[in-house]
Amino acid sequence: MIQRHRSNRAYRDRVERSVFLTQLLVGSATLLLVAVSGLLDRHLFNNQLFLAGILIIFLTTAVSAGVPWRHVDKKWIVVLPILDLVGLVIAREGEPLLGTTFLLVFPIIWLSTHFGGRGAVGGVVFTSALLWAAGLMRADSVSGSEIPRLAIVPIVLAFVAATTHTTTKRATAQQALLTQQSVLFEGALRRSRREERTLDEIVNSVDFGVVGFDRESKPNFINRAQREMLSRFGVKEGQISSIEVYHEDQVTPFAEADRPFQRAMRGETIDRVTVWVGEHGQHQAAVIISARPILDENDNFDGGVMVSRDVTAELRAIKARDDLVASVSHELRTPLTSIMGYLELALDDDALDPSTRRMLEVASKNSDRLLALVADLLTTAAATKHELAITLAPCDLAAIVTDAIESMRPIAADRDITFVLVALPAVRLQADAFRLRQVIDNLFSNAIKYNITGGRIDVTLEDSISQVELRVVDTGRGMTQGEQLNLFDRFYRADSVRGSSIHGTGLGLSISRDICRRHGGDLTVESAPGKGTTAIATLPRPS
Repeated sequence: MIQRHRSNRAYRDRVERSVFLTQLLVGSATLLLVAVSGLLDRHLFNNQLFLAGILIIFLTTAVSAGVPWRHVDKKWIVVLPILDLVGLVIAREGEPLLGTTFLLVFPIIWLSTHFGGRGAVGGVVFTSALLWAAGLMRADSVSGSEIPRLAIVPIVLAFVAATTHTTTKRATAQQALLTQQSVLFEGALRRSRREERTLDEIVNSVDFGVVGFDRESKPNFINRAQREMLSRFGVKEGQISSIEVYHEDQVTPFAEADRPFQRAMRGETIDRVTVWVGEHGQHQAAVIISARPILDENDNFDGGVMVSRDVTAELRAIKARDDLVASVSHELRTPLTSIMGYLELALDDDALDPSTRRMLEVASKNSDRLLALVADLLTTAAATKHELAITLAPCDLAAIVTDAIESMRPIAADRDITFVLVALPAVRLQADAFRLRQVIDNLFSNAIKYNITGGRIDVTLEDSISQVELRVVDTGRGMTQGEQLNLFDRFYRADSVRGSSIHGTGLGLSISRDICRRHGGDLTVESAPGKGTTAIATLPRPS
């Protein structure tokens, strides 16, 4: 409401100012004409009719200055140009040859501009009527030479009025369009500023650092979390690119060109790179960094954004867990080996009664399971520290697969699960036979554990020039897409089997994939609920 009142007041002020300035133009032109003519002809001021017309114009100018037009209805403004026309026609009658006729253009333009088509037509008609009436009211009749002038003046004024009206109408339309566009632009600008403020608040409220930079690689935005992170290491906002960072060993520094921020400024994409910030031997923090370039409409580099998160606590927790697992596993293996040895000695005693033998066999079987668990834990700890020993030597993968199947047949037979395989071709590899057997045993063990009773396990071995592919296909329960996302994470077991009687540590597939990758290959899994699972192990052929 207040805004509308201010807008109306400003409009009325503009109208009042426009009325005075327009009339001032008419009065100034008239004054100039009178001054020049008076210098040339001093008898001009003896013409009472001419003076009367000039006086009307000057009085009209005084009225335009003295009347508060902001409080007067707009229609009364038309009186001013009409009085100008009357005064100019009277002055023309007093001195026809003075050129007063040309000043009629100014009131006509005023009427055409401020009062539209009706003002233009009415002004021309009124002026024509005044001219002819003044001519007819003379004491002497209108001469033959005067008639063409009386006919031409209305035509000229009509042309001026039409041109002015058309131009004014076009200008008004353009002004309305510009006003509309201005309103839309101001609205868009307000929304943009509001969204910018909202985005700033969101980015400053998160706990990870965000840095934005322009095409000249100069930071143009740093959020609160990033500033706090930099301040911990005494780094100023403008010195981000100079931060020295270290590899995961916390000792080896990154080359300057390989630092994440330098790569981001070159427009590279960075995905979850872990670096250590801080001088070696002093306080250091682990930071995981990702970056994306921003491209303009022509796909040219236009800046970028880099996101960093402090993961020091997470990495230290993982290291503490792995150290604990490795330590406990080492401590368990020695007494466990002793227990299994004494159990075997006890089972070799033929004097055992059947009940005692059955209990000792259960204890021996569970000891075997516990030893396998300890072995998996030790292997996981070694892989975490990149200490997983791989000893390459010539071996036959087909023979390893065949031996593994033979050792698993009794376990599979307990649930009527059948191994199905065609004659396997001899596949000579340069690999670690012990580790490959570990992978194959794990794949067969999973295919048995998660299969249905009376199910089947298809084993195929495909040899090509570049790689060898082992496929183990079961007819078990299968897995959902959600379960497959974390399948190779250590200690992961799906919710559907975690509370079941199927035992497992969640380490087998993780260890198996690590072994395949250490050989230059990989391990993948394809599965669907109710359609079984296919494990695919690939190993490279020697060049």
